[in-house]
Amino acid sequence: MVEDVIDFYYFSGTGNTLLVVQKMRDVFTEEGIQVNLNPMEGSKPDDINLNHTIGLGFPIAELSTYNFVWNFIRGLPETDQNTEIFMVDTLAGISGGIVGPVHEIVTKKGYHPIGAREIVMPLNIFYIEDEETSKEKVQRGLLQAEQYARELCSDQSKWDKASITSHAAYYTSLVGLKITESSVNQKLLHLKTDEVECKSCGICVKLCPVHNITLDEGKTPEHGFNCEYCLRCTSLCPRGAINCPFNYQGKTYHAVKAKEFLK
Repeated sequence: MVEDVIDFYYFSGTGNTLLVVQKMRDVFTEEGIQVNLNPMEGSKPDDINLNHTIGLGFPIAELSTYNFVWNFIRGLPETDQNTEIFMVDTLAGISGGIVGPVHEIVTKKGYHPIGAREIVMPLNIFYIEDEETSKEKVQRGLLQAEQYARELCSDQSKWDKASITSHAAYYTSLVGLKITESSVNQKLLHLKTDEVECKSCGICVKLCPVHNITLDEGKTPEHGFNCEYCLRCTSLCPRGAINCPFNYQGKTYHAVKAKEFLK
């Protein structure tokens, strides 16, 4: 059962995870629990208050999650207070390499895992769905998020331990992440900004969680070669000026508008 205060650390690419985290916060608040929402990209694991329940929320990428999210999880401080912790991820289908491995990491650090849930939401990469289908998936996902939060409040949630299958998926995902960050992949799938469409507003620079985009005054944003393909920039650019080589006919998906990340 969660404590009186939850520090919920999350990363959201194009908004799915943010919607889930906000829905869970609303349920916790109804139950009289204080919730502090903390974007992972602006937080340091060393600053975590071990007297609070810790929540982790993030999207699935390549059967697990992004490197900088893994770094945050692996950087969690050790505790001898049996600090409660739960996780939620959003995904399009299956992961396999995240729930068990994260359980193993936090348990070894002294945390008490109280729940894990994977919630299907619209896919933002290789996106081909129509808007109505995406909305229906979002609504189903938010209902699951509400149910999960209530299970956490009533001590009915669970978090499965790592299995042979989850370990296999985890190590497979590490290979995928290595390929993603390789120089060859970064050059082949390099995101670029259209000079004609771009108005140099700088929103993409502020949105990038790994500071891979730079902008000199009066020029078009430059994309570096350390992209983790969360697709925030291409999906949330107000002018659609950033190419999206993954998606059908350049279609993009976002669950929220850029201002939700820029508050």
